[in-house]
Amino acid sequence: MSSRRVLKVAEAIREVVAMAILTELQDPRIRDVTVTYVEVSPDLRYAKVHVSVMGSEAKQNLSLRGLQNAAGFLQQKVARRIETRYTPRLTFLLDKGVKHSIEVSRLLSELLPPETDHPDSTSRGSEESPELRDPRQVQGHE
Repeated sequence: MSSRRVLKVAEAIREVVAMAILTELQDPRIRDVTVTYVEVSPDLRYAKVHVSVMGSEAKQNLSLRGLQNAAGFLQQKVARRIETRYTPRLTFLLDKGVKHSIEVSRLLSELLPPETDHPDSTSRGSEESPELRDPRQVQGHE
């Protein structure tokens, strides 16, 4: 099996699982869940579904447990969509990529001094303000 087929199956699984989570799951634990990407084994027997959950650590763990409990239902939906000999066994993993990027952004904003932006803006402001203050220059060019 080529890697192209594995990628197509992974994308199909992502679409099916994301839509089923959004429209068909009634579990109150599963809220604010986004399927970020899916990794499929080369033999198409296992699929790791990476999800991002907005909220606290407790809410993330609760949503992850709810998804694990709904894995059989979601596998049934996947089996109807893709035609393979075996239906991939779904496991759900928490994707910390979004949380990690927010943390990096916060650290960068702490490390970079905010004064670097202000001198440039004040120097530009002082260059522009004399032109606006002298109305004779504007009238003299007319």
